Amino acid sequence: MGQSAFTAFIPLIFFIAFFYLVIYMPEKNRKKKYDIMIKGLKANDEILTRGGIIGKIVNIEKDYVIIQSGPDSVRFKLEKNGILQVFNKTIEEPKKGLFSKEKKEEKQNKEYKEVKEEK
Repeated sequence: MGQSAFTAFIPLIFFIAFFYLVIYMPEKNRKKKYDIMIKGLKANDEILTRGGIIGKIVNIEKDYVIIQSGPDSVRFKLEKNGILQVFNKTIEEPKKGLFSKEKKEEKQNKEYKEVKEEK
């Protein structure tokens, strides 16, 4: 009876693991990057709002930003969570782990230098 009860829970365990790996972890990473982007906002950053408006940040308040957009330089107030993307800005994150992008790039650069030196 003990083994049959355990085997009944195996699909549930796989479902929970699948949910965690495929849905929860990517969403957690996306939210972390978004929070870093919002905390790093500065005046004169060019942004895209969730409504599709492209503008430049003029002033930053606690929960709001004031954006200037359009040929008439219209200004309006927008909540920070209404920002979808910041243009011309790279987000710096520490690279860590076995399969980090930094290690792969270093390896590719090293291979490229070796091939270049051989010629």
